[in-house]
Amino acid sequence: MTARERVLKLVRALPEVYPNAHCELDFRNPLELLVATILSAQCTDKRVNAVTPALFAKYRTAADYAKASPATLEKIIRSTGFFRSKTKSIRGATRAIVAEHGGRVPDTMEKLHGLPGVGRKTANVVLGNAFHKDEGIVVDTHVIRLSHRFKITRQTDAEKIEQDLMKLVPKEHWTNWSHWLIWHGRRRCFARKPDCRGCEIFDLCPSGKVFIRTGEALSAKAPAPES
Repeated sequence: MTARERVLKLVRALPEVYPNAHCELDFRNPLELLVATILSAQCTDKRVNAVTPALFAKYRTAADYAKASPATLEKIIRSTGFFRSKTKSIRGATRAIVAEHGGRVPDTMEKLHGLPGVGRKTANVVLGNAFHKDEGIVVDTHVIRLSHRFKITRQTDAEKIEQDLMKLVPKEHWTNWSHWLIWHGRRRCFARKPDCRGCEIFDLCPSGKVFIRTGEALSAKAPAPES
């Protein structure tokens, strides 16, 4: 099976396994998603979602963040880790949104990626989930890991992996593709000891049999690790 053939089979199989797959960051508008995505770097969505209710209640507009005291913002987001650099990114991005975009989060890759502290991954998250625009594919640690296990790419750089995926995955599935792989990575295809024996798409994975043979997969009686 070629990489393209495997991807097309996965596009049919994964939505049956994860029909409700979605972005697991809580948000109500593009600004909240932008901030939550910045906070999610090197942090779990669960932790971000524990922090953002208080954050979103205090800061409601881009101008609110732009004017925020760094010390106050750092205190609220401290538990997400790297809080100083995240505060700098949030304030830099929102200042640019106020100064250059009338206080509204822009809805194109060029303008989003042009904001201070906003990389291509963050821009893809916002575009796909807040604006419902498929302009790229989110490549996080789960997507990288599963792309290698499915033998879809040999690249290790996130942007090069994204380029490979964009050539193989039909554009209308770009946003959902990331959701499917992230959900599978959190629920079955763990970084250590993947649950190959319980995997719903085992037949489409060229790595599964190898993991079972080498003992890298979960044993039949082993408890699944937390996602």
